[in-house]
Amino acid sequence: MMRIALFLLTNLAVMVVFGLVLSLTGIQSSSMTGLLIMALLFGFGGSIVSLMMSKWMALKSVGGEVIEQPRNETERWLMNTVAQQAQQVGIAMPQVAIYHAPDINAFATGARRDASLVAVSTGLLQNMSRDEAEAVIAHEISHIANGDMVTMTLIQGGGEHLRYLYLPRYRADCGRFPRRQPGR
Repeated sequence: MMRIALFLLTNLAVMVVFGLVLSLTGIQSSSMTGLLIMALLFGFGGSIVSLMMSKWMALKSVGGEVIEQPRNETERWLMNTVAQQAQQVGIAMPQVAIYHAPDINAFATGARRDASLVAVSTGLLQNMSRDEAEAVIAHEISHIANGDMVTMTLIQGGGEHLRYLYLPRYRADCGRFPRRQPGR
């Protein structure tokens, strides 16, 4: 439920900010230039805002706790494993978090390689051997090292950009696609 609420609040905030920007700049959405500007703002802007807020949103949505000081052997092992793997691929030490969930899962997020987060579920820590967990953590570290979060943001923004360009034309045609004439 918290995840849905955060998603809706984020989208609402983005829409309000962009609505204000468009209103203050006098950009008309009915012109092609205005439509392109809106598509860029909503498509890429929304994706970039989501990327910048990704660590905070991810932690809030799963109830994750960032490990500042390890409280037990498992947390100490997790911090050391992430630090060692981050050093091997030449990235800054990501924040490390644990969230309570029975599923075997982990994720990496963050807007930059030097400001990222790796989170693992308690289910992963309880149900996998250390070798298996190290492999999962290495996979998440590789997402950070390869800049996958930024790549996915650009892909998402491109898709959203196209959607904002296409949707008004689709609506103007009352939801019907123009049919090709025979022989054309």
